[in-house]
Amino acid sequence: GDLLPADGVLIQGNDLKIDESALTGESDHVRKSLDKDPLLLSGTHVMEGSGRMVVTAVGVNSQSGIIFTLLGAAGDDEDDGRDRRG
Repeated sequence: GDLLPADGVLIQGNDLKIDESALTGESDHVRKSLDKDPLLLSGTHVMEGSGRMVVTAVGVNSQSGIIFTLLGAAGDDEDDGRDRRG
């Protein structure tokens, strides 16, 4: 399926199912609809259907960007102690 490049809110959808396993670990596809679950997250894949969304966050401000930033920050604690400012 197509990779979602940004976080957003679904504004129009047709039988939309998303694979959120990259973020949540949940293997079942999640049905998205305007009434029940309109939030779409970057880094997830469209498995069925189609839709339109209003983008709410991209890059480091998106959910996947925040996760990668936190993972990178955790990795910095284990560096060799060198000053990286210059």
